[in-house]
Amino acid sequence: MANLHLLPPIGSNSLRQRVLNTLRDALIDGRLQPGDRLVEEEICQQLGVSRGPVREALRHLEQEGLVVSFPYRATEVIGISLEEVREVLIPIRLTLERFAFRHALPLLTPTDLEELERLVRQMEEAADIGQLEPIVEADLRFHELFLERSAQPHCLQIWRTILPRVRAFFYRSGAHYHSLRPTANEHRELLDAVRTGDIDQTLAILEPHILVDKLLSSLV
Repeated sequence: MANLHLLPPIGSNSLRQRVLNTLRDALIDGRLQPGDRLVEEEICQQLGVSRGPVREALRHLEQEGLVVSFPYRATEVIGISLEEVREVLIPIRLTLERFAFRHALPLLTPTDLEELERLVRQMEEAADIGQLEPIVEADLRFHELFLERSAQPHCLQIWRTILPRVRAFFYRSGAHYHSLRPTANEHRELLDAVRTGDIDQTLAILEPHILVDKLLSSLV
């Protein structure tokens, strides 16, 4: 069973978000381990909240790929192995994003570039204060924008099937990362290349960015 006694009770402000943050933090820092069962009633008692916010938080965590729910059973914490990352997620990402960037680059609008700039700034600001969640979400949105602009719907569909596992890996590995600044810096470099419109230069930065993920090196 999960070590729910390690979770602190929380107040009523922004209840769903606070429940979500409390559970996610416990998943990221290892207080909740793969295989732990998360029973709604037990979480409610430990956190001092009703079932509604807990149910919503667990549903959100499942979308992030951190837990999985089974019919008529408790929700269970799931892990993600380095083997899965190296042998499955990275090769799929590399294939999809090479293709997507090549198609999307000529189609980017000034508004798209403004959005990419906003996301990179979000990563830089979050890195400066050590906040993982804004970096993870901005990182994923940065890459997804190119899948959307590529006008290749099947690529976007495949990307969204692996997105929860990629997100889960970023959250889990980010907890072991000594500094979040390199992630922000890499996206700044990538955006600078995108602004040139040179696809070869952009891919030359994109490929090592995906293949040699700094978050991977923090776990080996």
